[in-house]
Amino acid sequence: QVQLVESGGALVQPGGSLRLSCAASGFILEYYSIGWFRQAPGKEREGFLCITSTDGNTYYADSVRGRFTISRNNAENTVYLQMNYLKPEDTAVYYCAADPDSEKLLLGRPDTWGQGTQVTVSS
Repeated sequence: QVQLVESGGALVQPGGSLRLSCAASGFILEYYSIGWFRQAPGKEREGFLCITSTDGNTYYADSVRGRFTISRNNAENTVYLQMNYLKPEDTAVYYCAADPDSEKLLLGRPDTWGQGTQVTVSS
């Protein structure tokens, strides 16, 4: 069964850091492009970070550039999202997604999604 499972969401104070994990099962994550998306209450889902499988290029939305970093651990079949200098506007449910076709990921239409993990930034 192809599956992605996110973990690591929590309540954190503004300016704090958090690391989310996205563990894959049923497929080898190394051969897939990976994206992180988030959805805040009352807002549309936003794709903000992507790493491609073919060349390892990463794409960041302006809203997270310089604060968020994606990395892979192929041995653990897991992708991580390191989030620093968190802001209240980062509050959302965070999803990882995967697709062998990076174009589908960049269009927000990957085949495989995780269940989401809640990140709340508040004092």
